[in-house]
Amino acid sequence: MPGNTPGQWFSKAVLRNGPLGGLAALVVVMAALSGDFLNGQNLLNVGVQASVTAILAFGVTFVIVSAGIDLSVGSVAALSATVVAWAAASGGLPVWLAVLLGLAVGAGAGLISGALVAYGRLPAFIATLAMLSVGRGLALVISGGSPVAVPSSVGRLGDTLGGWLPVPVLVMAAMGLIAALVLARTYTGRAMFAIGGNEEAARLSGIDVRRRKLVIYALSGLFAAVAGIVLAARLTSAQPQAAVGYELDAIAAVVIGGASLSGGSGKASGTLIGALILAVLRNGLNLLSVSAFWQQVATGLVIAVAVLLDTLRRRSAR
Repeated sequence: MPGNTPGQWFSKAVLRNGPLGGLAALVVVMAALSGDFLNGQNLLNVGVQASVTAILAFGVTFVIVSAGIDLSVGSVAALSATVVAWAAASGGLPVWLAVLLGLAVGAGAGLISGALVAYGRLPAFIATLAMLSVGRGLALVISGGSPVAVPSSVGRLGDTLGGWLPVPVLVMAAMGLIAALVLARTYTGRAMFAIGGNEEAARLSGIDVRRRKLVIYALSGLFAAVAGIVLAARLTSAQPQAAVGYELDAIAAVVIGGASLSGGSGKASGTLIGALILAVLRNGLNLLSVSAFWQQVATGLVIAVAVLLDTLRRRSAR
C-alpha cells in the first residue's frame, strides 16, 4: 500500500495537532508583531487571563464530551462567589465553611440542570439557559445588586507566590489535572465518552445514563464555582454581574481545543490549549491596541476555524 504523500501527511498532522500548532503559530505571530509579548510578566498575565476561562471550560468539557451543553456556568460562577462573600461577611460563617457552601451551591445548580435534562427530558440548551437566568437573578438578590467584599483569606487566591507566580495559574493547573484524571481514570469519565458516542448503546451496555448525567452537570457546576471564587479573589469582591458571557468563552475553549460538539471526544489538555489560544489572542490584540470590537470579530473567526477543523477531522476519520 503506497505511503502518504508529503501533502497528505501535513494535512493529517494539522488535523491531529491543530490546537497545539495553532497556539504555537499564534505565539510566533504575536511575538513578531509586538516586542512586549514575550516579556515574562506579560506571559504570566496571559496565564492569569486564561485561568478563569480554563477552569470553567474544564467543567464544560465533561458536558460536551457527553454530547450536552451548559450555558449556565458564568451565572453559576457569579452566584457561588456571591454566596461565599455574603456568607462570610453577612452570615458570619467561618471562611472555610463559606467556601464549602459556595462550592455546594455550584454543584447543586449543576445537579438541578442535570435533573432537568436527565429526568425532565428538557433539552440541555433550555435547561441550562433557565439556570443561567436563575443563577444570575439569585446572585443579584443575595448581593442586593452591589459587589460584596471577599474575605482576605479568599482574596489570597488572586495573589502571587514569591512575587512572581500567580495563584490563579496554580489553581488552573490543579483543576486541569483533576479534569484529566476524571476523564481518563474514572468510571464517570468513561461513561461520558460512551454517552456522547451513542447514548442508547451506553444505556444498553449497563450505564445508568440518567444518574451519570446528574454527576456530569454537577461537576460542571462545581468547576464553575471554583472559577467564580478565583475571579472574585482577583477582583477582591464578588460581583453579581461578573462572568457575563464567560459561558461562551468556555464553550469556545473546549471546541478550539479539539472536542466535538456532537460528543464522544475531548481532552482536558486540549481545553487548556483552547483557553490559552483565546487569552493569547486577546492579550496580543490589546498590546497592538486593536479595538475590542475587532477582537470580537477575531475570536469568532478562530471559533469558526476550530469547528471547521473538527468537521474535517471527523470526515477524515470516516
